[in-house]
Amino acid sequence: MTGQTIFFKNRPRLCAAAAIAGPKECEGVLGGYVDCALEDDMFGEKTFERAERKMLLWAASRCIEKAGLTAGGVDVFLSGDLLNQIISASFSARGLGIPFLGIYGACSTMSEGYLLGGALVDGGYAETALAATGSHFASAERQYRFPLEQGTTRPPQAQWTVTGAGAALISRKGAGPALTAATVGKVVDFGVSDVNNMGAAMAPAAADTLLAHFRDTGRDPSYYDLIVTGDLGALGSRIVKDLVWEKGTDISANHVDCGEIVYDVVEEEFQGGSGAGCSAAVMNSYIYDKLTGGSGIRRVLFAATGALLSTVSSGQGESIPCIAHAVAIENTGAEKEEEDG
Repeated sequence: MTGQTIFFKNRPRLCAAAAIAGPKECEGVLGGYVDCALEDDMFGEKTFERAERKMLLWAASRCIEKAGLTAGGVDVFLSGDLLNQIISASFSARGLGIPFLGIYGACSTMSEGYLLGGALVDGGYAETALAATGSHFASAERQYRFPLEQGTTRPPQAQWTVTGAGAALISRKGAGPALTAATVGKVVDFGVSDVNNMGAAMAPAAADTLLAHFRDTGRDPSYYDLIVTGDLGALGSRIVKDLVWEKGTDISANHVDCGEIVYDVVEEEFQGGSGAGCSAAVMNSYIYDKLTGGSGIRRVLFAATGALLSTVSSGQGESIPCIAHAVAIENTGAEKEEEDG
């Protein structure tokens, strides 16, 4: 490990990915890429929480199927979510029957899962690792904010929690983009206490991790075709670009944010998308397709961002500590050359 960054010597592969998203999300970029586009965000369940759990289990199961495996062929399942005691993840693990490590990074959980799964596989502790997470607009709203029935007015800096889930199967063998490096983020708190302004709260953590990654790897932002942040939204995206620019690094040419692109018309959704399912659904459908589909996108730096608050901390007037983890994903053809050699 150099500084905050792990270099994966054995280049574990993202050999499969799957995603599911709600009807609102599928009106935008996700519609043509997710494995399942829901017509009803209840997904046939009686509660929003059960719908969220069902989406996560569906994405995980579909990913295993696409990898040509059964649940018995997966060594470890890494997952978390936004609900109290990560119940969507743990209840999904109950259904899968795979050895389970519950993780919590709020909306950074997808990149944390990539990082930890990659480390386990690269170190030889597992042959296969499944990383997954998800969220649901309605379950998050009534846990963190207000009952939907109250019809509370949303402020202009607010984001919309994505209804969706995504999963990726990381393997020591097989085809697919390789995980080459991962930067473990630090908790950063710039004193933002507005629970509706997640983009401003998380942008400093994203900037801190991105700068650490470039420092540790010696890579310039131009090394990557895309630098993908998690769910900063429109406002947070502008802030993170300004913050790294102030430190002498320019990511404006190749930066995209999952929260900014997930909805078709950002203006109608205020600042765009958020939630653990935001980057999970976008990365494991749209971005994964770009990496594997001959689009010319070969190197992606994925840095999902998470706000580590709770209803208790918010109620006590605490500011919002945040984190971001960055994972370098490359599909340059070097893996095929290694196999042929």
